[in-house]
Amino acid sequence: MDIFLNILLLIAGFIALIKGADLFVDGSSALARNFKVPGVIIGLTIVAMGTSAPELAVSTSAAIKGANEIALSNVVGSNIFNLLGVLGICAMIRPLPIDRAIMKRDFPFSIFLSVLALGAVGLPMIINGDIKTAAMSDNVGKVSRPFSIILLVLFVSYITMLIILAKKNPQQEEAGEKKPMWKCALLILVGLACIIAGGQFVVNGAKAIASALGMSETLIGLTIVAIGTSLPELVTSVVASRKGENGLAVGNVVGSNIFNILFILGVSGAIHPISVNLASVLDLAVLVVISIITMIFARTKHIGRAEGAVMVGLYAADVVFAVLR
Repeated sequence: MDIFLNILLLIAGFIALIKGADLFVDGSSALARNFKVPGVIIGLTIVAMGTSAPELAVSTSAAIKGANEIALSNVVGSNIFNLLGVLGICAMIRPLPIDRAIMKRDFPFSIFLSVLALGAVGLPMIINGDIKTAAMSDNVGKVSRPFSIILLVLFVSYITMLIILAKKNPQQEEAGEKKPMWKCALLILVGLACIIAGGQFVVNGAKAIASALGMSETLIGLTIVAIGTSLPELVTSVVASRKGENGLAVGNVVGSNIFNILFILGVSGAIHPISVNLASVLDLAVLVVISIITMIFARTKHIGRAEGAVMVGLYAADVVFAVLR
């Protein structure tokens, strides 16, 4: 009976996610037209922050409770899924054009942040020079409060830069239904509420079903929780891509990855310094490699169906590697 109820919870969650993403994309694209702001900027800011709300909730809750490893693994796992899973699935559905500004400005910045995080947590292990001891230790590095504050300062600077660029380069009038500001705000808020609630329903339902079927907590965390907190990005980007809002789709993914490292990791580390184990250092290294591979695929100014299939395959391989490890 419990499994039946959890299956219903899972279905309700997916319905809420899909409908919420539809409303959220409509409201965000209408807002972009009203302010004459490129959709990619809205994707990098409002949409990215909105769809990263589950990651923010999970990581800050973990930091407050002192379960800091969850805060870091949630960010890294979500970023890997965003790049390979979300972009890969979107590209398989429809070849995904990549905005030139994202390729020149935001994608390299996202890779820089991944390298910066890897350096911050991996340097102590490199300096100590004892990989064997590090492998046996639960603490090979740390996301300190000073480093977390630096991340938050970078976040404020990045958002400020995007706002200045949006004001300097207003978008030409686009075709599409005009909506009053109150309606844009209502669509965004209702859509976001449905996305967050749907994501929670899916994660809770899936975790309960997985536990009932005897899956380990580690496997559940590596798969269901990581994917579940990224479902808003996935559904929003797929819906945006199908509606032809490619700037929103790609901006959402890249913006979410930047937001996850700068704001979510920054807030979590500021609340409580995060002790890092060797597995998380390896995951950060994987994130850097995956980011570079994705950028190489995107350098042709679009990600095609073949590249999308490769990206989804790489994500499956990464999950298998994580489980075996």
